[in-house]
Amino acid sequence: MSSVDEWVNDELHNLLGISSRTLSQFVISLARKSTNSDELLNRFRETEAFDITQNVRKFAEDLMSRVPHAASRQAKSIQPTIAERKAREAMRLNRRLKQLSSDEDDDVPVVKKREKPSEKLSATEEIDLIMAEEERDLRERDELAARIRQRDKERTRNIVERNDKKAAEEAAKRLKLEDGDRRKIIPELREQSRKEYLKKRKADKLVELERMVNDDKTLFSNEKLTRREIVDMEYREKVYHFAKQHEQAADIIKVKRYHVPDAKLKTIPTEYVEEDIEEASKGDGRRWEDERLMAALSKYGAKDAEEKKGEFEMLFDEEKIDFVQALQMPGTSGVEKEETLTPAQKKRMSLAEIRRSLPVYAFRDQFIDAVREHQVLIIEGETGSGKTTQLPQYLYEAGFCENKKRIGCTQPRRVAAMSVAARVAEEVGVKLGAEVGYSIRFEDCTSERTVIKYMTDGMLLREFLNEPDLASYSVMMIDEAHERTLHTDVLFGLVKDIARFRPDLKLLISSATLDAEKFSTFFDDAPIFRIPGRRFPVDIYYTKAPEADYIDAAMVSVLQIHLTQPLPGDILVFLTGQEEIETLMESLNERAKYLGKKIKELIVLPVYANLPSDLQAKIFEPTPPNARKVVLATNIAETSVTIDGICYVIDPGFCKQNSFDPRGGVEHLQVVPISKAAANQRAGRAGRTMAGKCFRLFTAWAYKHELEEQPIPEMQRTNLGNVVLMLKTLGIHDLVHFDYLDPPPSETLVIALEQLYALGALNHKGVLTKLGRRMAEFPCDPFMSKMIIASEKYECSEEIITIAAMLSCNAAIFYRPKAMVIHADAARKGFWVPGGDHLTLLNVYNRWKDTNYSAQWCAENFIQYRTMKKARDIRDQLEGLLEKVEIEQKSSKDSVAIRKAILSGYFYNCSKLDSSGHYKTVKHKHTVHIHPNSSLFEDVPRWVVYYELVFTSKEFMREISEIESSWLAEVAPHYYKANELDDSASRKMPKQKGKSSKELASL
Repeated sequence: MSSVDEWVNDELHNLLGISSRTLSQFVISLARKSTNSDELLNRFRETEAFDITQNVRKFAEDLMSRVPHAASRQAKSIQPTIAERKAREAMRLNRRLKQLSSDEDDDVPVVKKREKPSEKLSATEEIDLIMAEEERDLRERDELAARIRQRDKERTRNIVERNDKKAAEEAAKRLKLEDGDRRKIIPELREQSRKEYLKKRKADKLVELERMVNDDKTLFSNEKLTRREIVDMEYREKVYHFAKQHEQAADIIKVKRYHVPDAKLKTIPTEYVEEDIEEASKGDGRRWEDERLMAALSKYGAKDAEEKKGEFEMLFDEEKIDFVQALQMPGTSGVEKEETLTPAQKKRMSLAEIRRSLPVYAFRDQFIDAVREHQVLIIEGETGSGKTTQLPQYLYEAGFCENKKRIGCTQPRRVAAMSVAARVAEEVGVKLGAEVGYSIRFEDCTSERTVIKYMTDGMLLREFLNEPDLASYSVMMIDEAHERTLHTDVLFGLVKDIARFRPDLKLLISSATLDAEKFSTFFDDAPIFRIPGRRFPVDIYYTKAPEADYIDAAMVSVLQIHLTQPLPGDILVFLTGQEEIETLMESLNERAKYLGKKIKELIVLPVYANLPSDLQAKIFEPTPPNARKVVLATNIAETSVTIDGICYVIDPGFCKQNSFDPRGGVEHLQVVPISKAAANQRAGRAGRTMAGKCFRLFTAWAYKHELEEQPIPEMQRTNLGNVVLMLKTLGIHDLVHFDYLDPPPSETLVIALEQLYALGALNHKGVLTKLGRRMAEFPCDPFMSKMIIASEKYECSEEIITIAAMLSCNAAIFYRPKAMVIHADAARKGFWVPGGDHLTLLNVYNRWKDTNYSAQWCAENFIQYRTMKKARDIRDQLEGLLEKVEIEQKSSKDSVAIRKAILSGYFYNCSKLDSSGHYKTVKHKHTVHIHPNSSLFEDVPRWVVYYELVFTSKEFMREISEIESSWLAEVAPHYYKANELDDSASRKMPKQKGKSSKELASL
């Protein structure tokens, strides 16, 4: 019961002689419905329970000052609820009892006031009112959509919308190297994932014992305990004291004390090196015996053998991995090696000659004829055959861009869209952003002159909002269709429907694997156009036994290949993500630096989605003579990017994959084994320019029995909230019978609809609301979109878009150099603010902004400068979208308002601390943990809201903020029940008389 409830309860007892929780809540509700104290007094008269005295008037005025009440309006009688009628009846009976006990004459009749007839709507009127509200919302939604389309026509937000020379040069240089940006990326320390069992158990037990001792002192210091309980407490305290002393003993043993200078010694020791614990624990006597024993042994060899040992040190002293050759992937050419061209010859070759050397060039005329003859065409071709870069150019040269039409080509990854667009612009001989451009999330490099446009499949999906019939395109090419991403599968159904509506639209579906028959069947038996690739034989090797640590095994394999295999021949290593790439990159650089000139130069280059464009371009540069290039890549290098010179592939057999549990409502990124199709794609990368070798870090038995034939489509394993919102915005309401290539589970669709309904994007009929139409304009997930729109209510839109931009970077803001871990952690803690990680991110951005976006400030505070620049670009786009959806920019310093806006979007992601000391999600009771990097890791708040769950060794909550349970009742009363928000910590202890010492002794 709150303080207001307690005050009302006491006042009612003084005025009426009776009080209860129901009566106090009824009186508070009357105050909230009233606009002033006079209206509240009128409501008191209607209850017939109050005599309007001076005390009652004072009570009404005080109550109105304590309770938030309605805005000034004309009071009208409201139909009382059942609880209100019970409260009124109880007060009326109590008043009658008081009159009977005080009046001497029992025969005086009690005159009742005539009750005013309550206004009650009939069922028909209520239905009419609801329907009118829905029609008003739909009308406002359509008007908003029309205004958005009009703004898009009036204003083009492109990088190259200016015609000045400087803007064009800036757009052309986005993918080129910059002189001031050549620093190596400082890799993050990979958290140690394996610990020795005994050390971990000792540390855990010591922490557990410390908590027990602290609890004994806190809870029972002033209590009278039995002798046995006292003895147990003293025993636990002694054990903990001795355990801490034992832990400090190892450090004491290590300490070297002062050595008396000895004249016989040629040099006096100037530094003291710690001894090994095992050696130091033997004692002086044992060490003297060992020294005498070693002196008595005979020794052979030169005296300077130890000095010269470094000259003949083994280059590779790691335990080698034994590989077994199992089979050979046949090539399509009888030649074992492509005609090698020197760098000078390649430089002399013109772009036209390079284009003519690609396999697709021989089928140019046949391809153009097939496109003219058929509306839908399935293209099957090996990766590297040139279909992505050349086919759009062939269509452009054949006249498919007449009447200001465009040729569109989608890519599943932003890196591929940017790199391919840059290559095509160079081949066409135009500046990037002019006739050839690209469009990715938070970046649009196109102009009105653009006729060949590369984009991610998600961006094409967003273009359907403003152009449902793709009227500006004459040809649309869905590239890398075999990867079956979520957006690609949705595009299949949309473009198939548009192709029936627009006979003049040419549709090309491109795939690099042998599943073209499935695409042909889906698109009404469309013809298949096969482009033979140019592939050389690849020898495939498996390990004899499974590898426990594939990161370490990959490092050993790279060194084995580099020391044993001839040059030239670059190495491609497939890893799961940025963290693993940076870990392996650091290990290889350290090993190469240690070996120095004993081995030939080893150039280690990374490539992943969040890597800046200039660093991505380095993988395409030619390898210097007498050197070997090692490319550490994610599965982007399977099909999207072709790197020349690769003839050795190392495949650990894993990739990262999004998965969604509809029952628990948990979505996380997991490392899972790849499919056989993906393994064959990776092996094929080794046979591009010469006969190659693929080293798989798993056994042949695992390949045959543990890997799936094809990867599971993303449509069937992820949350569909964003896709459902997009389809609803496009006017597709029958989601169950939508034309899917592989339909998603119905349970996942139901969960997505429920989430959108809870967020307010859909009404009870499943129709898109005005709020849902505004959410669809933001290129974010529905939760973040709702958070941004809710900032309008709490007047903190500027702070919320900053937080959204920082969360959207998908990269670490802070980094921890290996040599400066303590300084990096201290700098990170300097940004912590009360409230949680979201406010910490806001603090980081604002302080960076105050320094005029300084790179030096980022370096001093161990912050990733490139990540912050990306966050600034994202924030700029979100700022423009606020104006587009008619949200006024306002700023607020109130942390409570900011956290309520965050909670408005992420109320699904809430957890609370239970009695066992663990966090569990409020709705599904799923056990989660605070991430160690969180600012709230040591505070342990009772209620938190988190951004996402990350699964490593446990389910960790990332980017959390502290909230109160009452906020959930405010922002999501339709989703949470009262018993789910019941906070046991706020309950009062029951009033119970304690037992005496004699009673305790008798027990």
